[in-house]
Amino acid sequence: MIRILLVDDHPVVRMGLRGMLDAEPDLTVIGEASSGSEGVALALAERPDIVLMDLRMPDGDGVEATAQILAGQPRAAGAGPAGFGAAESGGGSPVRVMVLTTYESDRDILRAIEAGASGYLLKDATPAELADAVRAAARGETVLAPSVASTLVRQVRTPAPPALSARETEVLKQVAAGLTNAEIGKRLFISEATVKTHLLRIFNKLGVADRTAAVTTAMRHGLL
Repeated sequence: MIRILLVDDHPVVRMGLRGMLDAEPDLTVIGEASSGSEGVALALAERPDIVLMDLRMPDGDGVEATAQILAGQPRAAGAGPAGFGAAESGGGSPVRVMVLTTYESDRDILRAIEAGASGYLLKDATPAELADAVRAAARGETVLAPSVASTLVRQVRTPAPPALSARETEVLKQVAAGLTNAEIGKRLFISEATVKTHLLRIFNKLGVADRTAAVTTAMRHGLL
């Protein structure tokens, strides 16, 4: 029997999930929590096989709660990072956390995976998909909604944004504000020649040839 803890701040959602999961012969809901902190306490006390974790809740979000749950259990020597079927603890099977949410932004997905979540599902999953995902996670498999998997693949394939120094970022911010090289020099207390040197380095890092392209490229990469 796979023991499940539900962590979601909406009672109606928890009621629906309990009904779906308890209807399966090999699944049972052993508890419910309405906040991140309550979920952490119950998970560490009851040690369910699977925690179905919502992302955005009062009193700590699901990512923080996931990290705390996984950090609060022993892990085998030589095991990799928590999550993704990482750890068998000396005291039995590990608690595995699976995110179940309506949110699928890149930031939410990456934060959850980095925190150690064993899966990431969306609340539009069918009862059969949810039950199968819980079983797979309990076996130590990684479970991702198709759209989430596509997001992770895109993230891997996308080159990391270039890194600008603090001074280069300052210079580019002034460029974005419409200042000339001379005006930037006066504002930052550096010579106009130094401003030009910084700009040349910025152009080289961003792979652009002019000021406008530098600003738009930096904004696209979230550098400004």
